Amino acid sequence: MAATHTDGRIARGNQTRQLILRRTVEIASVEGLEGLSLGRLATELSLSKSGVFALFGSKEDLQLATVHAAIKVYLEHVVQPARELPAGIARLWHVCTGWLTYSQDRVFPGGCFFYSASAEYDAREGKVHDTLAAARTNWFTFLEQTVQEAKEAGEVEQDTDVPLLVFELVALLELANAESVMHNEFTSYDKAARVILNRLRDVATDPSLLPETV
Repeated sequence: MAATHTDGRIARGNQTRQLILRRTVEIASVEGLEGLSLGRLATELSLSKSGVFALFGSKEDLQLATVHAAIKVYLEHVVQPARELPAGIARLWHVCTGWLTYSQDRVFPGGCFFYSASAEYDAREGKVHDTLAAARTNWFTFLEQTVQEAKEAGEVEQDTDVPLLVFELVALLELANAESVMHNEFTSYDKAARVILNRLRDVATDPSLLPETV
């Protein structure tokens, strides 16, 4: 009986934690991680303040948990679908279009969570900054690996500067997100997709592996 009671309490705690984090990623994508408040969450979600504090001991703990929750969403929408495709330039194109869709569909209400959070914390120090910086490094590493694997598959020109190409791709993706969120318009995604496609066709050993237009 005691074990069953304990298991039920843990399950309820996990459910409450997930409920809170679903709300915090929404708030943080629009208002920033500094906009998070344990008291506010308790009020909005009709939870006891003591219960929220028991799950997240401090504002920093809440912010870190929010970043990790956002990482899981990002992996689900952007990274995992691409990993299901064979290595090659089509996978790289799929990563880019998947990212644009993730931003355009407002998986996070404020656009790309990590674009806004990184801007908020890029000049700060501390655990939140370090966690965001690590997430960004992992994203760049994934893109570079994707390009390198396409090169090894013989689908990207061997003299391609991989870090430079990735830098260009991320710049286009993030500009599309920034313009769309700032001006509440969505034409920037089509523009970015066209430029990205042209850039990938430039480095492809066989451009027919990619669409001619978007």
